[in-house]
Amino acid sequence: MTAANGEKLGLYISIPFCRSKCTYCNFASGVYPASEHARYVGRLVEDLQNAGAWASEMRVELPRIVDSIYLGGGTPSLLEPELIARLFGAMRERFAVESDAEITVECAPAQIADTTLEALARAGVNRVSLGVQSFIDREAQVSGRLHTRAKVLDDLRRLRAVGIRNLNVDLIAGLAGQTFASWDESLSVLLETGVSHASIYMLEVDEDSRLGREMLGGGARYHADLVPSDEAIAQMYETAIERLEQAGLKQYEISNFARRGHRSLHNMRYWEQRPYLGIGLDASSALYAEDDGARLLLRSKTTDDLKEYLAGTGSIETGWLSPEQQHEEAWFLGLRLNQGLKLSDLRRTFGKSVVARVLPVVERLVESGLVQSDGRTVRLTARGRLLSNEAFQEFLAGSGEDERAQREIAS
Repeated sequence: MTAANGEKLGLYISIPFCRSKCTYCNFASGVYPASEHARYVGRLVEDLQNAGAWASEMRVELPRIVDSIYLGGGTPSLLEPELIARLFGAMRERFAVESDAEITVECAPAQIADTTLEALARAGVNRVSLGVQSFIDREAQVSGRLHTRAKVLDDLRRLRAVGIRNLNVDLIAGLAGQTFASWDESLSVLLETGVSHASIYMLEVDEDSRLGREMLGGGARYHADLVPSDEAIAQMYETAIERLEQAGLKQYEISNFARRGHRSLHNMRYWEQRPYLGIGLDASSALYAEDDGARLLLRSKTTDDLKEYLAGTGSIETGWLSPEQQHEEAWFLGLRLNQGLKLSDLRRTFGKSVVARVLPVVERLVESGLVQSDGRTVRLTARGRLLSNEAFQEFLAGSGEDERAQREIAS
């Protein structure tokens, strides 16, 4: 197997540490002793140094030039300044990070020390995503967040003061106790901040989260009885689309809105099937190789057990996707984008006959009002974005369980 043609790489670095666990969260993150931070960064550095050897073993191409870096979590801003410097030094030592690369760090409001802020700026961070979720203090508190509205606004001021002006704010529609009036207030405050990007998520009940378990099994500790109905959450989401659009934050993906020139370049590579390397706990990768002229995609995912990761004993799940499987995946990733998919691009990449087999699915979705097509481009309708999982399931309907499991690795 030989390497595929070169392309630039995105780096995702997982930082699983939190000061508190949000009630709705099902990520591989948690509250761990600060003493684990240095050990963890040491393991990240090892994995960065060994990435080339792993890629050679898997016989995939690992591009050297990096044009996007994303530190997610968890709360990456909990790392001490010297650990931030060490981690970015290791990335730049192993890879050629472009001078204008988009470098994003997720931060929890009210948890960014002045020294950390300065360390992020020195490391070249030029984009920060704040997990606000709600500007209503009571809603944030009930969800397990540790900030107030005043703290968020102060953090935005401090970030801009050190030169980090490309800012994202996350909000969640459907938090316990949320009303239409409080949601409208959160949207108003978001718009008043003038941020260049916003992510709007609809609360999803997940049995692996504390709130999800309570909603499914009953109880009142996490205020599951105060979670709005699905219909109310959908209406809140539609309100957000309308208000953000009017204010110049254009929806470009189901959950993401940006002013001109401020889309998340790193996240775009996920939806456009471009290569990325994930380092750290529960981190995913997507890398390519060629085998007898066929471009294969390797999806991999690291362990979600912190003890295993720190000990270096955790296994990496891997699964190969054939060109046909990549074509299927292209539909439910690409349809997340408001611009949709161009049939000519799909035919050029995967072949006319492969694309032709999916067109009956497109026709059914057009009839059901979930997608629209002019014969050249296919995109979700407004209703389709609300019911996107139903649309995406249509493209998996013909897959066997083994093939489906491969796609779920790194999802």
